[in-house]
Amino acid sequence: MSYGTLLFVFCGVAFCGYLGSHMRLPVVPLYARSIGANTVQVGFINSAFLLVAGVLSLPLGILSDRFGRKRFASIGLIMLSATSFMLYFSKTPTQLMLIYLFFGMGLAAFGPTMMSLVADFSPATHLGRSYGWYTTALYTSMSLGPAVGGFIAQKEGFLQVFFISGMVIFITFWVALLFLPPTHIIMAGRPKKRKSSVIIKELLQNHALLSCWLVTLGGCFGLGMFITFLPLHAHDQNLKIGQIGLVFAAQGISNALSRIPFGHLSDKVANRGTLVVIGLIGFSASMAGFAISKHTIHFVIFAVAFGISMGLAFTSIGALIAEVVPVESRGLAMGGYNTCIYLGMLTSAVSMGAIIQKIGFENGFFLTAAINFFLVGFFHFLMKNFSASR
Repeated sequence: MSYGTLLFVFCGVAFCGYLGSHMRLPVVPLYARSIGANTVQVGFINSAFLLVAGVLSLPLGILSDRFGRKRFASIGLIMLSATSFMLYFSKTPTQLMLIYLFFGMGLAAFGPTMMSLVADFSPATHLGRSYGWYTTALYTSMSLGPAVGGFIAQKEGFLQVFFISGMVIFITFWVALLFLPPTHIIMAGRPKKRKSSVIIKELLQNHALLSCWLVTLGGCFGLGMFITFLPLHAHDQNLKIGQIGLVFAAQGISNALSRIPFGHLSDKVANRGTLVVIGLIGFSASMAGFAISKHTIHFVIFAVAFGISMGLAFTSIGALIAEVVPVESRGLAMGGYNTCIYLGMLTSAVSMGAIIQKIGFENGFFLTAAINFFLVGFFHFLMKNFSASR
């Protein structure tokens, strides 16, 4: 298949896989409460898949390097589909928590593997645009999924959401099985596999990769702050639910629409790290902007800036990671990247609540901005001498 056809297939598989998975996210807490779960149990259920996905993304990424990316992407889709059907038959909060543990395992097998595949089939000169299109498909599906799930739940009930979700992912599994190219075809003519212990040792000495992981962790800490606590902060500033929804829509639309042009841009610059720095400075400024926002227009403006900054920074980070590691190590590298995404969001949700209780929402957003700004400086210091061969 040609580059364009393969990119279309990868984007389609990612879109449908994440759409089906995220249809469940706003529905499961409500379903859990309907079968007797209390607030604490709902929190444990939702955090279970983030924790497992974060912990397992790295080791499963290593295994995909050894045993084939298509195999692990397919296994991940089967697990994601199976958990949807299991939710259909669940009756207790404990069952929901156990199912969500397997949900996290499925995401850990699917996410890093797909990102590695995108890098594997893309020419070095097209990494940025590949990740621009791929992350646009991914992020759009993650944004649409909850809306679709909520609509189905309102019209047909909770259980139908789980059944339809399972069917969407199951069909996606067959598309992946039939149309994703086997790893040995993508990797033809590329370096042979080496011992995992040697690869891990080398990557832990790879300052460029570690800096990419670090700013990803910090950025997703900020994203977790936005998702978890901005609604509460905005509500304290007298925004209504519909206005808060507008803020989230502004962030999602600007984030998704900016990734394709920024992906093309990153292929044209000498050092993608420069775009990461610019994007994350904007990211930090937007977090500080949320702290001082008082009216809907303020929140919307900074949400647009936040989305654009994320689109610039994270599209470039994905392509940069693929550049700074050997081909045979991309599964591990992308596994670490996904680990930083999940653990960053989880750490923010778990830790910032208690901190905000002591220092307030405004100072909480300022603190998150300061953390990210510090990490940008660290990233710039480690990456200033890096040059990619394209």
